Amino acid sequence: MSLRSIYIIMVTGLLFFTTNIFAAGEVHDGKVSAYLQSSYEDVASVSSKLSSGGFEVLGKSSISPDLTTVIFTCPTLKKLGNQDKRGFAAVMRVLVDKKDNQISITNPIYFLKAYLQKSYDEASAKKVLAKINATFSSLKDSKDALKFKDLAGYHFTFGMPYYEDMDVVAKGSHDTLVSKIKASGNVAFILTLSANRTLVGLNLDSKLSSFVNKIGTQNALVLPYPILIEGDKAYSLAAKYYLALSYPQLKMTQFMTIATVPGKIEKACKKVFK
Repeated sequence: MSLRSIYIIMVTGLLFFTTNIFAAGEVHDGKVSAYLQSSYEDVASVSSKLSSGGFEVLGKSSISPDLTTVIFTCPTLKKLGNQDKRGFAAVMRVLVDKKDNQISITNPIYFLKAYLQKSYDEASAKKVLAKINATFSSLKDSKDALKFKDLAGYHFTFGMPYYEDMDVVAKGSHDTLVSKIKASGNVAFILTLSANRTLVGLNLDSKLSSFVNKIGTQNALVLPYPILIEGDKAYSLAAKYYLALSYPQLKMTQFMTIATVPGKIEKACKKVFK
């Protein structure tokens, strides 16, 4: 065998090894993808695979015939979310996207690092990621990504809110707040984490939810909007934080096209408790 042939074999083997050493969703070169993507499957197939993979499907929400979000959880996610103001970490999402002919799944490494802050549990996050990779084949990292080390303290730019800058959208007894949002008829899912901690997915009206058409329907799984009822308060993530985190490639010029949306989302979250 010639030296050239040996060299080609060695380089090919090295390329194969380096491209397969990292599973989808893992931190690579200091960055981590926001989403895991694969070829299109319909809602029934996605839901069936989640159930077979050991996940619990909590609900589904469509903002158009081509875009449906499937919300799911598991015991590990519930445990992680059952901490003070960490309930947003209790669910992950799959976007069934007929428009772009793909599915897109929230990466637990990315979102748990952002939502759990100093409580981030790497072993648990990797456990959920491995479970997702085992459930769906051929997952690839999305182009949407951020530096892993920046996620716990993430904000879009100077003067913009951080994770902890949540909006208090209602006050009252925990049970009363849960009853009010249920009665609104706009609930996509409800997840009870403890006697005084409940996570709810709020369906925004069609006019308001259409903002995804301006900044990218490929990340439409940002909806339904999450609300955490904890103790005697209901919290929603500040929209300028949540939208920027969910659209990490968003530029300021794009953000300006939906300048009125964050305020409208906060009003919508308050309205369901009236």
